Amino acid sequence: MSDIENIKHLRKSTGAGFKDCNAALKESGGDIEKAAEILRVKGIAKATKKMSRDAKEGVIVVSGNEKKTSLIEVNCETDFVAKNDDFIKFVKELSEINNDCSSNLEQLNISKMSDGKTVEESLVALIAKIGEKITIGKAQTINNENCKNYIYKHSVIKDNVSKLGVVVSLKSPNTSDEIDNFGKQLSMHIAASNPIAITSNKISSEIIAKEQELINEELKNSGKPEDIVKKIAIGKINKFKEENSLMTQDWVMEPKKKVKDIIKDLAISDLSIVNFVRMKIGD
Repeated sequence: MSDIENIKHLRKSTGAGFKDCNAALKESGGDIEKAAEILRVKGIAKATKKMSRDAKEGVIVVSGNEKKTSLIEVNCETDFVAKNDDFIKFVKELSEINNDCSSNLEQLNISKMSDGKTVEESLVALIAKIGEKITIGKAQTINNENCKNYIYKHSVIKDNVSKLGVVVSLKSPNTSDEIDNFGKQLSMHIAASNPIAITSNKISSEIIAKEQELINEELKNSGKPEDIVKKIAIGKINKFKEENSLMTQDWVMEPKKKVKDIIKDLAISDLSIVNFVRMKIGD
């Protein structure tokens, strides 16, 4: 092959730029395999240098079906890269693999992508090509055989790639358009209202303790009698639980009612919310 053909071949197989491929071929004496290894090592070095930067932008990608659905967060440095075609192609394939791995990140990193490279290797190559820090963040899977999952995506960039993703799982012995409509609306509600848990008793003790600490700090210098301060603190923590528990939140489509009231109004026997995941860039 000619030098130009070698460079084209190397660019296609590694994703590196023209200048890098040309330099690697010169360094390897024209040996394509050695040149690819040189680029791989340089790519790791470039990626390592970029790891100290902040990566606060990115995307949430949702994959799967109504029984098994996964969300994964992929971060980058700028919103411009979050819309880059190579980045979008990578995260879409990554999301499918993540669903197969049930959000096991260790397994995900060693899984093979369509180009034959592992996810980890493909990520390093993408960082070297794009020139920004890119990291895989949170990942979560909802897999309930006896339930149906409903998905909502907000600020969609392309297809299943967005800035915010929600999956909520409903269980019912029946199927109906009414349940499906509620599931879709509920996923939108979760996106807008950002609940912590389905019910207040499912909010972790750590979160409650932290909120209690903030309330105590707020009331510390109020000048009110101690017994009054205690009553105010109890009221505030109860309000926090109510506002952050899905079942007791005001329904976004009808704020005079709670989510639990909407479920009651549906009058569908044994309809229940089993689980939900809300994932947003920046949270």
